[in-house]
Amino acid sequence: MKRTIDTVVLSDVHLGTVGCHAVELVQYLNSINPKRVILNGDFIDMWNFRKYYWPEAHMHVIRTLITMMTNGTDIYYLTGNHDEILRKVSSLQLGPLFIRDKLVLELNGEQVWFFHGDIFDITMKHSKWIAKLGGKGYELLILLNRWMNYLSMQFGYGKFSLSKKIKYSVKQAVNFIDDFEVTAMELAIEEGYDYVVCGHIHQPKIRGYENDSGSVIYLNSGDWVENLTALEFDGNEWSLYRYQDDVLLQNNHRLKLLMKSHTHGHRVMIG
Repeated sequence: MKRTIDTVVLSDVHLGTVGCHAVELVQYLNSINPKRVILNGDFIDMWNFRKYYWPEAHMHVIRTLITMMTNGTDIYYLTGNHDEILRKVSSLQLGPLFIRDKLVLELNGEQVWFFHGDIFDITMKHSKWIAKLGGKGYELLILLNRWMNYLSMQFGYGKFSLSKKIKYSVKQAVNFIDDFEVTAMELAIEEGYDYVVCGHIHQPKIRGYENDSGSVIYLNSGDWVENLTALEFDGNEWSLYRYQDDVLLQNNHRLKLLMKSHTHGHRVMIG
Protein backbone atom coordinates (compact mmCIF):
# COMPACT_ATOMS: atom_id res chain seq x y z
CA MET A 1 0.00 0.00 0.00
CA LYS A 2 1.48 3.32 -1.08
CA ARG A 3 1.40 6.30 1.24
CA THR A 4 -0.49 9.28 -0.19
CA ILE A 5 1.48 12.51 0.26
CA ASP A 6 0.79 16.04 -0.92
CA THR A 7 4.39 17.11 -1.55
CA VAL A 8 7.79 15.41 -1.43
CA VAL A 9 11.11 17.28 -1.59
CA LEU A 10 14.32 15.52 -2.60
CA SER A 11 17.69 17.18 -3.08
CA ASP A 12 21.31 16.26 -3.72
CA VAL A 13 20.58 12.85 -5.21
CA HIS A 14 23.74 13.14 -7.39
CA LEU A 15 22.71 10.62 -10.03
CA GLY A 16 25.72 9.63 -12.12
CA THR A 17 28.11 9.35 -9.18
CA VAL A 18 29.27 6.38 -7.14
CA GLY A 19 27.91 7.92 -3.94
CA CYS A 20 24.27 7.97 -5.04
CA HIS A 21 21.99 5.47 -3.29
CA ALA A 22 19.71 4.98 -6.28
CA VAL A 23 18.37 1.54 -5.27
CA GLU A 24 17.14 2.86 -1.95
CA LEU A 25 15.65 5.94 -3.62
CA VAL A 26 13.65 3.79 -6.05
CA GLN A 27 12.33 1.81 -3.09
CA TYR A 28 11.23 5.02 -1.41
CA LEU A 29 9.62 6.45 -4.55
CA ASN A 30 7.71 3.21 -5.11
CA SER A 31 6.32 3.40 -1.57
CA ILE A 32 4.61 6.79 -1.98
CA ASN A 33 1.92 8.41 -4.10
CA PRO A 34 2.66 12.15 -4.07
CA LYS A 35 0.70 14.98 -5.67
CA ARG A 36 3.99 16.70 -6.51
CA VAL A 37 7.70 15.96 -6.27
CA ILE A 38 10.21 18.78 -5.95
CA LEU A 39 13.77 17.89 -6.95
CA ASN A 40 15.59 20.69 -5.18
CA GLY A 41 18.92 20.79 -7.01
CA ASP A 42 21.86 18.47 -7.76
CA PHE A 43 19.53 15.69 -8.87
CA ILE A 44 21.88 14.73 -11.72
CA ASP A 45 25.52 15.47 -10.98
CA MET A 46 26.66 17.06 -14.23
CA TRP A 47 29.99 18.14 -12.73
CA ASN A 48 31.14 14.57 -12.15
CA PHE A 49 29.04 12.79 -14.78
CA ARG A 50 30.89 10.17 -16.85
CA LYS A 51 29.49 8.29 -19.83
CA TYR A 52 30.93 5.02 -18.56
CA TYR A 53 29.18 5.29 -15.19
CA TRP A 54 25.41 5.20 -15.40
CA PRO A 55 24.15 2.05 -13.61
CA GLU A 56 20.76 0.54 -14.28
CA ALA A 57 19.61 1.64 -10.82
CA HIS A 58 20.21 5.28 -11.79
CA MET A 59 18.12 4.83 -14.94
CA HIS A 60 15.47 3.17 -12.79
CA VAL A 61 15.15 6.39 -10.77
CA ILE A 62 14.43 8.32 -13.98
CA ARG A 63 11.90 5.73 -15.17
CA THR A 64 10.15 5.74 -11.80
CA LEU A 65 9.73 9.52 -11.92
CA ILE A 66 8.43 9.32 -15.50
CA THR A 67 5.86 6.74 -14.37
CA MET A 68 4.83 9.09 -11.56
CA MET A 69 4.29 11.88 -14.11
CA THR A 70 2.14 9.66 -16.33
CA ASN A 71 0.06 8.86 -13.24
CA GLY A 72 -0.60 12.54 -12.52
CA THR A 73 2.31 13.67 -10.33
CA ASP A 74 3.83 17.07 -11.09
CA ILE A 75 7.64 17.14 -11.04
CA TYR A 76 9.48 20.39 -10.32
CA TYR A 77 13.18 20.25 -11.13
CA LEU A 78 14.91 23.13 -9.35
CA THR A 79 18.45 23.78 -10.48
CA GLY A 80 21.50 23.47 -8.23
CA ASN A 81 25.21 24.07 -8.68
CA HIS A 82 25.94 20.54 -9.97
CA ASP A 83 23.19 20.83 -12.60
CA GLU A 84 23.61 24.54 -13.23
CA ILE A 85 23.60 24.04 -17.01
CA LEU A 86 19.82 23.69 -16.73
CA ARG A 87 19.62 27.30 -15.58
CA LYS A 88 19.75 28.17 -19.28
CA VAL A 89 16.29 26.60 -19.66
CA SER A 90 14.87 27.37 -16.22
CA SER A 91 11.48 28.46 -17.52
CA LEU A 92 10.89 25.24 -19.47
CA GLN A 93 7.73 23.20 -19.01
CA LEU A 94 7.15 19.81 -20.62
CA GLY A 95 3.70 18.68 -19.55
CA PRO A 96 3.91 17.86 -15.83
CA LEU A 97 7.69 18.56 -15.74
CA PHE A 98 8.72 22.07 -14.70
CA ILE A 99 12.33 23.31 -14.67
CA ARG A 100 12.85 26.31 -12.40
CA ASP A 101 15.59 28.04 -10.42
CA LYS A 102 13.25 28.61 -7.49
CA LEU A 103 9.64 27.97 -6.62
CA VAL A 104 6.98 29.53 -4.40
CA LEU A 105 3.90 27.51 -3.44
CA GLU A 106 0.97 28.28 -1.20
CA LEU A 107 0.48 25.21 0.97
CA ASN A 108 -2.27 25.14 3.55
CA GLY A 109 -2.57 28.93 3.30
CA GLU A 110 1.15 29.57 3.90
CA GLN A 111 3.86 30.77 1.53
CA VAL A 112 6.67 28.26 1.00
CA TRP A 113 9.87 29.26 -0.80
CA PHE A 114 11.99 26.51 -2.41
CA PHE A 115 15.50 26.86 -3.82
CA HIS A 116 18.70 24.80 -3.77
CA GLY A 117 20.82 27.20 -1.73
CA ASP A 118 24.13 27.50 -3.54
CA ILE A 119 23.46 31.22 -3.96
CA PHE A 120 24.61 31.55 -0.33
CA ASP A 121 27.82 29.67 -0.96
CA ILE A 122 30.81 32.00 -0.65
CA THR A 123 33.13 29.57 -2.42
CA MET A 124 30.68 29.21 -5.28
CA LYS A 125 30.40 32.97 -5.73
CA HIS A 126 34.09 33.81 -5.71
CA SER A 127 36.07 30.66 -6.52
CA LYS A 128 33.96 28.26 -8.55
CA TRP A 129 36.96 26.17 -9.52
CA ILE A 130 37.62 25.41 -5.84
CA ALA A 131 34.04 24.27 -5.38
CA LYS A 132 34.27 22.01 -8.43
CA LEU A 133 37.53 20.54 -7.18
CA GLY A 134 35.84 19.99 -3.84
CA GLY A 135 32.98 18.18 -5.56
CA LYS A 136 35.38 15.66 -7.14
CA GLY A 137 37.27 15.33 -3.87
CA TYR A 138 34.03 14.59 -2.06
CA GLU A 139 33.31 11.70 -4.42
CA LEU A 140 36.73 10.25 -3.57
CA LEU A 141 35.87 10.63 0.10
CA ILE A 142 32.70 8.63 -0.45
CA LEU A 143 34.73 5.77 -1.96
CA LEU A 144 37.26 5.97 0.87
CA ASN A 145 34.43 6.08 3.40
CA ARG A 146 32.87 2.91 1.95
CA TRP A 147 36.21 1.06 2.08
CA MET A 148 36.86 2.14 5.67
CA ASN A 149 33.29 1.26 6.66
CA TYR A 150 33.84 -2.24 5.27
CA LEU A 151 36.95 -2.67 7.42
CA SER A 152 35.20 -1.12 10.41
CA MET A 153 32.26 -3.52 10.05
CA GLN A 154 34.66 -6.47 9.78
CA PHE A 155 36.21 -5.53 13.10
CA GLY A 156 32.82 -4.98 14.70
CA TYR A 157 33.01 -1.20 15.14
CA GLY A 158 30.03 -0.31 12.93
CA LYS A 159 29.78 2.38 10.28
CA PHE A 160 30.97 5.96 10.45
CA SER A 161 31.00 8.84 8.00
CA LEU A 162 34.54 9.97 7.33
CA SER A 163 33.43 12.07 4.37
CA LYS A 164 30.86 13.93 6.45
CA LYS A 165 33.43 14.75 9.13
CA ILE A 166 36.10 15.88 6.66
CA LYS A 167 33.63 17.81 4.54
CA TYR A 168 32.39 19.70 7.57
CA SER A 169 35.88 20.53 8.80
CA VAL A 170 37.00 21.71 5.36
CA LYS A 171 33.93 23.84 4.87
CA GLN A 172 34.42 25.32 8.31
CA ALA A 173 38.06 26.13 7.52
CA VAL A 174 37.23 28.11 4.34
CA ASN A 175 33.97 29.55 5.69
CA PHE A 176 32.17 27.37 3.13
CA ILE A 177 28.69 27.46 4.58
CA ASP A 178 28.90 31.07 5.81
CA ASP A 179 26.06 30.69 8.22
CA PHE A 180 23.91 29.16 5.51
CA GLU A 181 20.79 28.50 7.53
CA VAL A 182 20.57 31.91 9.20
CA THR A 183 21.15 33.65 5.87
CA ALA A 184 18.32 31.66 4.26
CA MET A 185 15.93 32.28 7.13
CA GLU A 186 16.59 36.00 7.43
CA LEU A 187 16.13 36.49 3.70
CA ALA A 188 12.88 34.48 3.80
CA ILE A 189 11.58 36.67 6.64
CA GLU A 190 12.55 39.75 4.64
CA GLU A 191 10.60 38.44 1.64
CA GLY A 192 7.56 37.56 3.74
CA TYR A 193 7.64 33.77 3.44
CA ASP A 194 6.41 31.40 6.13
CA TYR A 195 8.76 28.54 5.16
CA VAL A 196 12.07 28.30 3.32
CA VAL A 197 13.14 24.94 1.89
CA CYS A 198 16.74 24.30 0.79
CA GLY A 199 19.22 21.56 -0.05
CA HIS A 200 22.89 21.94 -0.99
CA ILE A 201 24.60 21.44 2.37
CA HIS A 202 23.48 17.80 2.84
CA GLN A 203 22.21 18.53 6.34
CA PRO A 204 18.57 17.40 6.84
CA LYS A 205 16.79 19.63 9.29
CA ILE A 206 13.57 21.34 10.36
CA ARG A 207 13.97 24.33 12.66
CA GLY A 208 12.25 27.55 13.56
CA TYR A 209 13.81 31.00 13.63
CA GLU A 210 12.71 34.41 14.83
CA ASN A 211 14.20 37.89 14.64
CA ASP A 212 12.90 41.42 15.15
CA SER A 213 11.22 41.34 11.71
CA GLY A 214 9.29 38.09 12.07
CA SER A 215 9.60 34.31 12.11
CA VAL A 216 10.06 31.47 9.63
CA ILE A 217 10.44 27.69 9.49
CA TYR A 218 13.60 26.42 7.78
CA LEU A 219 13.66 22.98 6.18
CA ASN A 220 16.48 21.11 4.46
CA SER A 221 15.82 17.85 2.64
CA GLY A 222 19.34 16.50 3.14
CA ASP A 223 20.65 14.14 0.43
CA TRP A 224 20.70 10.61 -1.02
CA VAL A 225 24.45 10.16 -0.72
CA GLU A 226 24.90 9.88 3.04
CA ASN A 227 21.69 10.72 4.91
CA LEU A 228 19.04 9.26 2.54
CA THR A 229 16.37 11.75 3.58
CA ALA A 230 13.40 13.63 2.15
CA LEU A 231 10.85 16.19 3.26
CA GLU A 232 7.18 15.26 3.21
CA PHE A 233 4.13 17.52 3.44
CA ASP A 234 0.89 15.68 4.20
CA GLY A 235 -1.38 18.66 3.56
CA ASN A 236 -1.14 19.99 7.12
CA GLU A 237 2.44 19.74 8.34
CA TRP A 238 5.99 18.95 7.26
CA SER A 239 8.03 15.97 8.42
CA LEU A 240 11.52 14.63 7.74
CA TYR A 241 11.69 11.15 6.22
CA ARG A 242 14.79 9.04 6.96
CA TYR A 243 15.33 5.83 5.02
CA GLN A 244 17.30 4.35 7.92
CA ASP A 245 14.17 4.59 10.08
CA ASP A 246 11.95 2.90 7.46
CA VAL A 247 12.13 -0.66 8.75
CA LEU A 248 9.73 -2.08 6.16
CA LEU A 249 11.71 -0.80 3.17
CA GLN A 250 15.02 -1.90 4.67
CA ASN A 251 13.69 -5.40 5.34
CA ASN A 252 12.40 -5.62 1.76
CA HIS A 253 15.81 -4.51 0.51
CA ARG A 254 17.57 -7.22 2.54
CA LEU A 255 15.14 -9.85 1.27
CA LYS A 256 15.82 -8.88 -2.36
CA LEU A 257 19.57 -9.07 -1.76
CA LEU A 258 19.21 -12.54 -0.27
CA MET A 259 17.08 -13.71 -3.20
CA LYS A 260 19.59 -12.26 -5.64
CA SER A 261 22.47 -14.03 -3.89
CA HIS A 262 20.67 -17.39 -4.11
CA THR A 263 19.85 -16.78 -7.79
CA HIS A 264 23.52 -16.19 -8.58
CA GLY A 265 24.65 -19.08 -6.43
CA HIS A 266 26.78 -17.15 -3.93
CA ARG A 267 26.41 -15.51 -0.57
CA VAL A 268 26.35 -11.79 0.05
CA MET A 269 27.02 -9.99 3.31
CA ILE A 270 24.21 -7.73 4.39
CA GLY A 271 25.19 -4.94 6.78
